[in-house]
Amino acid sequence: MEFTIATVGAADLDDLLPLLGGYRDFYEVPVTDEQLLAISRALLADPAREGVQLIARDATDPAHPALGFATLYWTWTTTRGGRLAVMNDLFVTPEARGHGIADALILACRHRAAAHGAVDLEWMTALDNHRAQAVYDRVGGQRSQWLSYSLEITP
Repeated sequence: MEFTIATVGAADLDDLLPLLGGYRDFYEVPVTDEQLLAISRALLADPAREGVQLIARDATDPAHPALGFATLYWTWTTTRGGRLAVMNDLFVTPEARGHGIADALILACRHRAAAHGAVDLEWMTALDNHRAQAVYDRVGGQRSQWLSYSLEITP
């Protein structure tokens, strides 16, 4: 399978939304399409400060259907003394899995992180997402010794 990877632009949002929805459905979270698009629009409005999304498309199909996406957010890491790139999302459609798209999206994220001056690229996955873990191990990702916590912010 031949594919291309590009930075998401405003013209890509209609193709990106079903991928975002697939990611949301995979993790079974109650997030609306409007909320997903608001995130993408915020990234488009200020990519230097907020982050970027990448989209993978079929290079052999004239309609260039979207096959996968990744989202990078910029932040800082005190323990590494520099900028940190967080790959918060990575998703490939079920029918496109197994063709190297996830690997290529991770590599593209790594290049974008380096170009943005990041000292590290980090990401998380669910403990039971063994398929994703196999991809991350294959591309050279190192398992963290940190345990992730969260605290819900309620109004």
